[in-house]
Amino acid sequence: MESDTAVRRIKPPVTHSYVAQEKYTSRDWSGNNGYSSGTKRKPEVSLYLLREGLTACLVSVFILGLWGLVHLSLQQLVIGKPSGDFNVLRARRHLEQITSVGPRPVGSQENEVLTVSYLLQQIENIRVETAAGPHQLTVDVQRPTGSFSIDFLGGFTSFYDHVTNIAVKLEPKGGKSHFMLANCHFDTVANSPGASDDAVSCAVMLEVLHALANQSTPLHHGVVFLFNGAEENILQASHGFITQHPWAKQVRAFINLEAAGVGGKEVVFQTGPENPWLVQAYVHAAKHPFASVVGQEVFQSGVIPSDTDFRIYRDFGNIPGIDLAFIENGFIYHTKYDTANRILTDSIQRAGDNILAVLRYLLTSEKLADSSEYRHGNMVFFDLLGIYVVAYPARVGTILNYMVAAAAFLYLAKKASLPGNGGGRYVRDLACATGVAVLSWFVTLMSVLIVALLITLLGRSMFWYNHFYTSICLYGAAATGKMILIHSLAKNLYFGGVRLVELGDLYFDVSLLLWGCSLVLLTHQGLCSAYVPMLMVAFPLATRLLLAKEFKHRGASVKYSVLYLVGLALPYVHFMFLIWVVFEIFTPIMGRSGTEIPPELVLASLVTLTTIFLSSFFLHFIYLVRSTKWILAGLGSVFIVMVLLISCGFLFPYSGSPDSPRPKRVFLQHTTRTFHNLQGQVESRDSGLWINSFDYTGIQHITPHIPEINDSIRTHCREDRPFCGYPWFLPVKFLSKKNWYLPAPEVSPSSPVEFNLLSKEETSWGTIKMTFNVKGPSHMSLYLMPHHGASLSTWSFGDGTPQFDLSGEYFIFYSHGLDASSWTFWFEIQPPKDPDPSGPEGMISVAISTHYFFGEDQRTAQLEAILHRFPSWAFPSSWVSTYDMYRY
Repeated sequence: MESDTAVRRIKPPVTHSYVAQEKYTSRDWSGNNGYSSGTKRKPEVSLYLLREGLTACLVSVFILGLWGLVHLSLQQLVIGKPSGDFNVLRARRHLEQITSVGPRPVGSQENEVLTVSYLLQQIENIRVETAAGPHQLTVDVQRPTGSFSIDFLGGFTSFYDHVTNIAVKLEPKGGKSHFMLANCHFDTVANSPGASDDAVSCAVMLEVLHALANQSTPLHHGVVFLFNGAEENILQASHGFITQHPWAKQVRAFINLEAAGVGGKEVVFQTGPENPWLVQAYVHAAKHPFASVVGQEVFQSGVIPSDTDFRIYRDFGNIPGIDLAFIENGFIYHTKYDTANRILTDSIQRAGDNILAVLRYLLTSEKLADSSEYRHGNMVFFDLLGIYVVAYPARVGTILNYMVAAAAFLYLAKKASLPGNGGGRYVRDLACATGVAVLSWFVTLMSVLIVALLITLLGRSMFWYNHFYTSICLYGAAATGKMILIHSLAKNLYFGGVRLVELGDLYFDVSLLLWGCSLVLLTHQGLCSAYVPMLMVAFPLATRLLLAKEFKHRGASVKYSVLYLVGLALPYVHFMFLIWVVFEIFTPIMGRSGTEIPPELVLASLVTLTTIFLSSFFLHFIYLVRSTKWILAGLGSVFIVMVLLISCGFLFPYSGSPDSPRPKRVFLQHTTRTFHNLQGQVESRDSGLWINSFDYTGIQHITPHIPEINDSIRTHCREDRPFCGYPWFLPVKFLSKKNWYLPAPEVSPSSPVEFNLLSKEETSWGTIKMTFNVKGPSHMSLYLMPHHGASLSTWSFGDGTPQFDLSGEYFIFYSHGLDASSWTFWFEIQPPKDPDPSGPEGMISVAISTHYFFGEDQRTAQLEAILHRFPSWAFPSSWVSTYDMYRY
C-alpha cells in the first residue's frame, strides 16, 4: 500500500509494501467511523489502501456476477416440477391452432369466424366433458356496440359496432353471485400472427378453464372467462363487456393477460387500484412469482406508450385487478416474427401454473364476496430473482422507510456531534464532498449526452439496437471514466491534504446521505417504489457498522473490501433486476417510438443514470485506491475503440436473422386522397405510397435499397387540413412528423367508402347540428377540425361532450365486426363570430380515412412490387387506405 500523511501524500521512490504505517492526528477517524474525541493517541496501526488492479477486479467480478445471477434467474422459467394440473401440451396445441389462421384484425374472417369457431368448439368440448361434474358452464357470444373517450396517445374517442366477445361462465351448479373475471384477447394488429399478443394467453385460459371445470371440489365463487376479439382496436371489446354485458355486474375482480414482448416470464406490472388483498393472493398462490411495484408505477406514469384492458375494467367497471404481461424480446412485438414457435413451452407452463393457482386461491377467498372491507390501501411488492415475493402494506412500508432513513441520519448526526468535530468541521466536509459528488453526476450526464448527440449527428443512431452491450461499452465506459476522472482530480487537487482512508469513509457517508434523502422524498410522495432506496440505505449501513472495527484497524484491506461487497449483494442484485426490466422494455420501444424522440439521448441517459446509481456505494473505493490511471486508460481505450467502430459503420442497427431478428418497422399505405371545397366540388386529388418510419433513423437505411424513397419526397404538414391531410390510423402524428409520399396510381377498393351529409340544421340555441352517414370497411378514422373561432359543443359519441382536443382537432377511431350497419353520427358546432379570412373556408373541416387491413383490398400491384424490394431486416407493414376531406 502507498503511504499517506495528514498533510499531503508523498510517493516514495520505491514501494514494495502496500501497508502504510500511519500515526493518528487531530483529524483521525475514531472507531465509530467518525472523528476522534480529541484525546491524544499515537498508536501505530497498519491502514491498507487498495491496489488499482485488485479494486477493478473486485468491482468488475461483483457487477458481472450479479448480472449473471439476474440472467440465470430469468432463464429459469419453471421452478420445480409442474404439478400436472395444467396440461401444457394441450395449451400449446391451442396456441398453434389459433395462430395457424394468420393475422386476425377485427372484422376479418380469420378473427370473427375461424378463431371464434375454434374457441367455441373447444369450450363446447370442455362443457360436454364436465357436464356430470359439480360445475355448470354457460357460453355467451356478445357483439356489443358502443363509444367512449380515452386519454391515451394524447386522447381520442373510440366507436365500435358489433365487435366480438366470447364470455364463458363457470360456476357451481345452482349458481353463484360473485365472480372473478379472466381476460385475454384473440385479435391481432394487421400483418402479425400475434402468438404472444395475445393468442398464448387465450390458449392458457382455455386450459385453465379445462382444469377448473374438471375440479371435483365445487368452487366457492364463479369465474367468467372473457375471450375478447377487439383489444388491438384500443380496448373496445373489454369496454363492450364491462359496460353492457349482464354478467359484468357480478364481477368483483379480474386478471388480465397481456403481452408487450414475446415469451419469457409474465410479470405482474399493475394491480389495484388499492385492494391489497389481490397482491396478497398472488403472493400466496403463484408458483413462479414475478412481480414489481416499480413496474406498476412506471407504467401508470404514462412514459410507456401502451395500454391494456386493465384501464377499461378499472375506469369503466370500477373493479380491481391484476395485470400480467410477457415483456421479453419486444423487438418482434407486433411484427410477423411473433409466431408460436418463438414461445417456449416452459413460458406457457409457468403462465398456466400461475394463473390456475391464483384463480383457485381467489375463488375460495371470502374477500372476493365482500372486497369493500379490504379495499383501502396499497401494497409494496417485489420478487427476489423469481423465487420469493416480498409484499407488505404501503403504510407499513412508510413506517419502515422513515425508520431506516432515521437510522441513517442518526448515524451521520453521531459523527457530526463527536467532540473532535469542532466548529461543524464534519458537516462542512460532508457538504463539500456531497457537492463534488452531485457535480460529478451532472458533468458526467452532460458529457455522455454530448457524445450521444455527436453519434446522432454522425448518422449512426441506434447502433446498439442489434448490439445492446455496445451501448454499455460506449456510454457506460464514458460515464464511468468521467466520474472516476472527476473524483481522482478532486482527490489529488481539492482534497490533497486529507488522508485517503479518511476520504473513503467520507464518501461512503455521502452516498448514504443522498440515498437517505431520496428515500425520504419518495416516501413523502407516497410512492411504493421507495422500497428501493430503503434497501440501498439499510444494507450498506448495516454492512458498514459490522465492518467498522475492520476498517478502523486495517483500513481498506482485501477482507474488508470483499465483505463490504457481500453486504451490498442483495440490494444490488435486486437493483440490477430492475435495471434489466428498464432496458428490456425501453430498448425495443426505441424502435417504435417515432421519428421525433432521439433514441441516443434516451439510451445514453438511461446508461448514465444506471452507472451513477450503481457506482454510488463504490465512490469511496476511488479514494481508497492508490491510483486510477490504469483504470482510466482501460476505459478510455474501450471508449475510443467503440467510437471508431461506430463511426466506420461496423455496427448496423437491424437484423433479419431468423434466430434473433431486430427488424426496422416501416408502415406503407397505398392511398388515394380527395379534397373537397365548400361547394362540395373536388378541389384536388392524388394517390401515392405514404411511408412512415417508426424509428429515428427514418429512411436513411432504406434509400440504398429503394432509391426512389428518399428525402425529395418527404411530406410537409398542411395545417389547414385535418391531421395534415394524411390517413393516420391512430392519432400519433406528433410521434412521427417525418414521412414520405411516393406518387402511385389510384387505389380502387371493392367496397369504397360512402360518406353522406344527411342533414344540416340550426338549433334554437344557436348551434349548427350536422348528421352524417358512413359506410365503409371495418377500420375507419374520423377527423374533425373546427376552424378559427368555431367550437364543438356536443356530439353523439361517448357521454356527449367532446372531451379530447388535439391542437384543435378531434380524432374518432371506428371499427366494426361482421353484419354491422352503416355508421350514423352527429355533432353540433358553434359557428365562428369573426371568421378568419386567411384560414380555410367554412366553419369546420371533416375528413374520413378508410383502412383495408385484410382481404383482397389490402394489397395492390404497386404495394407488392415495392414490398419485395425491402431488405430482409425490415418489417414493412402495409395496407390500402383512402382519405376524403370536406369543408362545411
